[in-house]
Amino acid sequence: MTISTFPPDRHLPLSPMHHQPRFEIETKADDFDLGSGLRILRRRIVMILVLVILFTTAALAAIWDLKPSYRSESRLIIHKPLATTLSAEEAGRNEPLDLRSEMERLLSRSVAERVIRDLRLDELVEFNPALRKASFVSQARDMLRGLIDRRKNAPPEQDGLERIIPEYYGALRVWRDSLGDVIHIGFEATDPELAAAAPNQLISVYLDERNDGIRRRLDAAEVWARQRIEEQQKIAEAARVAADTYREMMGGALSEEAPGEQLKSVAELNERQATIAQNRAEIAGEITVLEKADESSAALSSISAPGNIGAIAEDFRAQQRDLDRLLDTYEENAQAVIDRRASIAKSRADLMLAVDRYLQSLRARLIALDREYDAVRSDLMVADEKRSRSLLAQAELARLERAFDREQTALDKLEGQRRSLAGEAMLPGTEVEVLSPAAVPIGPQGRGRLFYLVSAFLASTSIAITAAFLVEMLDKRIRSFDQLAGTARMIPAGYIPQLRRNGWRKPLKPFAKVPDDAFEGAIHSLLNSLKQASGGSLPASIVVTPVGDGGCKSLVARSLAAELVSNGCSVLLVDGNLRGGDLETFFKSELKQGLNEYLRGQASIGDIIHHDSRSGMDFIPAGKTGLKGRASSAGLAEIIAMACTRGQIVIFTCASASRSTETIKLSTLAERTLLIVEWATTSRRAVDLSLRHLRGSRNGEIMIAINGVDAKRNALYNFSDSELFSGPTA
Repeated sequence: MTISTFPPDRHLPLSPMHHQPRFEIETKADDFDLGSGLRILRRRIVMILVLVILFTTAALAAIWDLKPSYRSESRLIIHKPLATTLSAEEAGRNEPLDLRSEMERLLSRSVAERVIRDLRLDELVEFNPALRKASFVSQARDMLRGLIDRRKNAPPEQDGLERIIPEYYGALRVWRDSLGDVIHIGFEATDPELAAAAPNQLISVYLDERNDGIRRRLDAAEVWARQRIEEQQKIAEAARVAADTYREMMGGALSEEAPGEQLKSVAELNERQATIAQNRAEIAGEITVLEKADESSAALSSISAPGNIGAIAEDFRAQQRDLDRLLDTYEENAQAVIDRRASIAKSRADLMLAVDRYLQSLRARLIALDREYDAVRSDLMVADEKRSRSLLAQAELARLERAFDREQTALDKLEGQRRSLAGEAMLPGTEVEVLSPAAVPIGPQGRGRLFYLVSAFLASTSIAITAAFLVEMLDKRIRSFDQLAGTARMIPAGYIPQLRRNGWRKPLKPFAKVPDDAFEGAIHSLLNSLKQASGGSLPASIVVTPVGDGGCKSLVARSLAAELVSNGCSVLLVDGNLRGGDLETFFKSELKQGLNEYLRGQASIGDIIHHDSRSGMDFIPAGKTGLKGRASSAGLAEIIAMACTRGQIVIFTCASASRSTETIKLSTLAERTLLIVEWATTSRRAVDLSLRHLRGSRNGEIMIAINGVDAKRNALYNFSDSELFSGPTA
């Protein structure tokens, strides 16, 4: 075993290259412009072409099966019939014609069934799904439905007409002009004659159905009218019988004196009663006057007494006057005076007797008047009762006769309605004015196959471009340091371009001369970045670790070691991937022990170091995997210290920090940690996760290199470094 002992000078100058030694991040605005869109299209051109081909091919099968479709249309106006009324009195009573209702009648189920039967649409494959072959999609859907639910009852078999009606409605279109009352009926079919026959047949069936419907309504109305007429006849007959029966029952009351004679008789009785009452009052007054008067002669002067009583009273008053004259002439005791007084006394007695007799006659007359008054009052009550009974009978008879007249009028009205319905049944329901009947179309409807093919191609292109933009928006993979701007504890180390294919096929070439100028220059720039980050001198220990699995860490570590050796530095390359090292395949040292055995105390440092004469560097393999026991971090520090005393720069290739604790330990021991990010493969989230795992790094800052940059594809991005390798690789 030979160990190289180059001078421990890490300040050796590196040969100048055409790349800058330190890459600076330049942030750019993320504005979208036409150039960015064109770059996205160029980057995703393969995806766009594949999607366009797939979608266009899928649409091509459907377009190729398209058959030419013919469309015919008829235009008509539906009027209300002119003879809609039978008389002037009924004018305007019919309900107005509603065009929306008529359009619904054109689309009714009964009309559709008749048109389907008349045109035999059930015999055409276009309208009868039962005559078509089941498509692959429908078969697959039925199979999946059966697998999902085996116990589900099968749907009931539909009538053939139930399947045809949706197809019929799909080909039919009925609409109305927005500014007029013209109704359009259009039908689309693969047969031009059928396309013309369907609208015309629809109009004919509509008229038949409309008239039949109106006749059915009128027949039902006439049946109802007849039933009402029969009921009304019974009601009118009952009213007539009631009037006749009452007339017969009240015949006596109705056959007596006329109401005028009864009224006259009552008036006479009232007048007679009033006369009797007046006479009675006069007689009662005379009796009262005579009974209360002290002097009968004085009382007789105020009443109309009979002639004899009046004469006696006049003679009495004359004797009183004579007595007064005698007293004026003679004394009280004179014989003439005494005789006159005796005569006066005799006249007074005669007068009193006559007055008493007159009072008796007056009382007798008063009694007679009372009897007569009672008799007249009794007759008046009888007359009033008779008159009232007659009036009630006449009023009831008049009411019954009016009820009969009313029911008879209603009966006559129903008869008139029945006659009107019978007349309306002979009239048409609607009048259709066909402005232009449907004619056989000359050419097919719609566009040709070429139009649909071009449309499908344009639609596929639009979908593919949209998908490309969506994929680009969702793509968070790292392609430039511009995407890592603002990341803490990160130093950009540089870019490493993708090796040409012959460089991958011959893995030993990097130890001699890399046949790729861009790759060699990138490794040189990477060393310059490491030197500048370490204060102007190369770090004594470097840990190379990828973000994820792979990351070509071994290639980068070998290339760095080869570049250092070519510049006169002594290098110790250590395979620190204890669970899957791969550097042994390049060196072929045939050592039986490696770093695993040394860290577990099963081998010494001299047993695990191999000097490769071809590359001029020392190498420590990973050793056997799966060894028991815990690896000691002190052994890693001893290796770094041993390399430092020998003037060697030690480079560790390690697994990802998220999968290996040894990588985290080494990052705390080594001077520099180089994190390898795979271009267009590693995501920003994975980078952040690796940086969190490496937070205990010795210098605190992690250097990051982006490896595997595709020069041509990278030039299609709008990053500040997008054309970094475009010159050398052109």
